[in-house]
Amino acid sequence: MNKLLSLFTIIILGVLGYLTYISAEGILNAGWHEPLPLARDSQQFRLVLINQDSDTPFWDNVAKGAVKRAEEEGIMLEVLSNYGKNDDVFLSNLDLAIHSRVDGIIVQGLDQEAFKELTKVRAAFHSIPVITIAEDVPVEESLRRTYVGSDHFEAGRLIAEQLISDMGTAGKVAVLYDTNPHYYQKLRKEGVESVLRHYPDINLLSVETEPTKDKVMMATQNLLNNHPDALGFIAINADVTSGMVQEISRRKQVGPLFVYSFDDSTDIESLFNEAKLDAVVSQDPEKMGDWGVELLIEWLEGETVPLDFGGYFTPVTIIESKDKP
Repeated sequence: MNKLLSLFTIIILGVLGYLTYISAEGILNAGWHEPLPLARDSQQFRLVLINQDSDTPFWDNVAKGAVKRAEEEGIMLEVLSNYGKNDDVFLSNLDLAIHSRVDGIIVQGLDQEAFKELTKVRAAFHSIPVITIAEDVPVEESLRRTYVGSDHFEAGRLIAEQLISDMGTAGKVAVLYDTNPHYYQKLRKEGVESVLRHYPDINLLSVETEPTKDKVMMATQNLLNNHPDALGFIAINADVTSGMVQEISRRKQVGPLFVYSFDDSTDIESLFNEAKLDAVVSQDPEKMGDWGVELLIEWLEGETVPLDFGGYFTPVTIIESKDKP
């Protein structure tokens, strides 16, 4: 009886061992793929550039600068972007990059808790360095390594100085910004106010609006109803400029007014060429992409540690419209 039991036990163990072997072989042959299909090369860094404004001149140039630098340095760079400022897709791309254990992430800053959670907790846990580009998030809230892009406070200050130069030191000036402004918008607004508050005859009108075109036009309409004598208009978020100008044009001639914005929106070039803007702040997105990759490589290779938490600022300049009367 004992011999029969032992033989039965041996047969059972043999069958279990065979099944375990077959299962393991199946797993190995199936081949597991990371969410980002980047072939791993031990001699190359894998970096990712992520933004949520695909197919716009500004972000196309950011990507152009980053890709060019990556090719020169012989490293792998994946560009992940989406259309229409879809926050969910954008955050999903960031999550996938972290899950894929890339060596470094260059990302458009998003002033939201979900973004900060991903960079401050998940990326930090996996020791993946994050650099924000073009739009920043406070370092203490995101634990990003550094920021590369425009000094938005300085950009706001420059545009306010241009307005004073064009309009003079008296009059009503409307500043349009988002109801829930992102960090870069707050900095631009602070830069504008840092100049205009020194002129007691400037009446600053702060106008909050949701960034959809119909909401912008409604906010501009209310502004003009309450302040028909407003002379100056500054769009802190470049995306609201088109709706603002369109509503102003329905009520009065844009020519005698003083209208300003920034160059990080698709509509700005056409508005500028049509002489509907007095001046815009011009940025250097290609330099942002180039410098972002360069700094991330330097950090990964231990050449620049730590990076400057205050950020690395690319040039901002004022371009005036010569055609506007």
